[in-house]
Amino acid sequence: MSTIPEQLDQISVKLKANVYFDGGVTSHTLLKDGRKQTVGLIRPGNYHFKTDAPERMDIVAGDCRVMLAREESWRNYSAGQTFHVPGQSAFDIAVDKGLAEYLCTFE
Repeated sequence: MSTIPEQLDQISVKLKANVYFDGGVTSHTLLKDGRKQTVGLIRPGNYHFKTDAPERMDIVAGDCRVMLAREESWRNYSAGQTFHVPGQSAFDIAVDKGLAEYLCTFE
């Protein structure tokens, strides 16, 4: 059984979207009790992100491929799966078709 929530209750949402790569990746910031998360969409393409804090990425819908910094191969993730990115690191994420939806929790 997946630990990815279907909904988040009693949160604040920043209405201004975070738009990356000319709209290839779009998210909104969620705040609750000092905790920051983002929820968003990834369109087909290949994207590179750097991280400050450690991140937990929950794939809510769709499929993607991920390659963490210092790794040499891609890993596939689908709806209901999670991957972790260390702080002060980077990762590549690719969507081959459709959309991937995600919930990112800054740990």
